[in-house]
Amino acid sequence: MIKIALDGMGGDSAPGVIVEGAVEAVNEFGYDIILVGQESILKKELAKYTYDAGKIVIEHAPQVVDMGDSPVASIRAKKNSSVSVAVNLVKEKKANALVSAGNTGATVCAASFNLGLLKGIERPGISIVFPTSNKGNALMIDAGANIDTKPIHLFQYGLMADAYCKFILGKQNPRVGLLSIGEEKTKGTGFVKEGHKLLDDSKINFIGNIEGRDIFTGGCDIILCDGFVGNVVLKVAESLAGAVSTLLKRELSRNLFTIWGALLCRSTFEALKKELDYAEYGGAPLLGINGTCIISHGSSSARAIKNALKVADKFTRQDVNKHIIDGLGQYSGREMHGKKEER
Repeated sequence: MIKIALDGMGGDSAPGVIVEGAVEAVNEFGYDIILVGQESILKKELAKYTYDAGKIVIEHAPQVVDMGDSPVASIRAKKNSSVSVAVNLVKEKKANALVSAGNTGATVCAASFNLGLLKGIERPGISIVFPTSNKGNALMIDAGANIDTKPIHLFQYGLMADAYCKFILGKQNPRVGLLSIGEEKTKGTGFVKEGHKLLDDSKINFIGNIEGRDIFTGGCDIILCDGFVGNVVLKVAESLAGAVSTLLKRELSRNLFTIWGALLCRSTFEALKKELDYAEYGGAPLLGINGTCIISHGSSSARAIKNALKVADKFTRQDVNKHIIDGLGQYSGREMHGKKEER
């Protein structure tokens, strides 16, 4: 039986939407959830809903890591915070997975320090799934876990994302692209060029460099980049989706004819809105961690939390980490550290 530890105090609207999402997940999927946080507050929130009381238990955690706290400092100073307690539940095998919409940096630090990394992985990476124009989806890694990335980390991101795409997204031979300023392998910074060489020598389906304009076309299934670039891409994409929605509403309300046209196309607009809504994708797996850790958006709705729990359940059931380890096993220790084998 899979149990998921849910950080009840993490997020912009915690604990309200977190508890609501947990209840929705229990009622819809029957998950077993350990809700971590300040017990009296969580009990008060749970009292608002009808659900199978045996499916949600509370693990008291008196401290809270705020969104503005320093990640490393907060984990050291607040050892009894909801995110740290949730991570320790996974470490102690009392839970199979962790979901948090709280401070991303703190979640990454707590998971990395307490759960450790998979053998052969030097840095974890946040992987984001988003829709593409060819009615498919693509995975981008890293979306913000590390901004001080080395070329070998891009190579390791590629291996981890390859396993995730195969066993979660159902893509048998995912195409891997490296985000750069040009398609030619000579384009980009020294960091990107060296990453290109490592990926080109790997056994994954590496198609070379891609540019920013290729991200949403569906031309590749996996997009590799460092956490700084990835987080910028993510925030731009989020803001653009909101801007397009606002512009559409403004233009469609200009006169009676456009209003009538908008009413006729309402179902189409609703479908588009749903496809672009991050809540549909739930949360982002932190790949490379020796455990299951799903990071949700700070402004997650109850639906986003429910779907993040769904991602955590599927990640655990599909044993993605085992497949990542098997993929890493194809390479020698020297290759995993970016060194060529001596002949």
